Amino acid sequence: MLAKRIIPCLDVHAGKVTRGQQFGRAEADGLRNVGDPVELALRYNDQGADEMVFFDITASAEGRKSMVEVIQRAADQCFMPLTVGGGLRTVDDIRTMLRAGADKVSLNSSAIATPDLVRAGAEAFGRQCIVVSIDAKKTGDDYWTVFTHGGRKATEWEARDWAVRAVELGAGEIVLNSIDSDGMKSGYDLTINRQISEAVGVPVVASGGAGKLEHFLSVLEEGKADAVLAASVFHYGELTVGQVKDYLGANGVPVRR
Repeated sequence: MLAKRIIPCLDVHAGKVTRGQQFGRAEADGLRNVGDPVELALRYNDQGADEMVFFDITASAEGRKSMVEVIQRAADQCFMPLTVGGGLRTVDDIRTMLRAGADKVSLNSSAIATPDLVRAGAEAFGRQCIVVSIDAKKTGDDYWTVFTHGGRKATEWEARDWAVRAVELGAGEIVLNSIDSDGMKSGYDLTINRQISEAVGVPVVASGGAGKLEHFLSVLEEGKADAVLAASVFHYGELTVGQVKDYLGANGVPVRR
């Protein structure tokens, strides 16, 4: 079994790391400032994080480009792989972020709007560089709707169907963000994580809901995720990456050291 990855996530708005609940919105004063993204990245680098994800959470909604400078600074000082998402709409945008130091890019709203961007990115840079991030909310019995623009706009896509299609287009990884669980610390959405993990042949990263050590274990085992992404519990010092790895290792889950 491949080692499971522990991935801190930095949601960036206006150059600062922020946190909210259930995709809190900047325009509604629903975000809390946490700190400088590079300082936090260095903290998690020292704790042994396997990767780091930067999401510019208002880039798509406000029509802004992603934070090239932040990625350049982080790449200069950190040794773990970096993924960046938000406001990437063209192959040139992807190229810019990879040149800035990102190892992977995450496509969300732009992948829905222009599915061929996933294919073009995979052909240009390799599918290992292309992540499709899916923001999903449960809207019916056994039905999760995909939302775009930071959870603002519902689409006609069902989450499993879109995950399968994204992989067909060339995505090398899926990040599944649960809008219902985001920031609530009540546990990951095990059902949709398991369904998507079983439906696609690429790694699935679970996001949204980490509140205690047991949540990491359950989504890796019951949810069949390949990696776990978390923010609040790490940012506020409730858990460290090392504590999560120690707990998982003690429960028989292979982790990187």
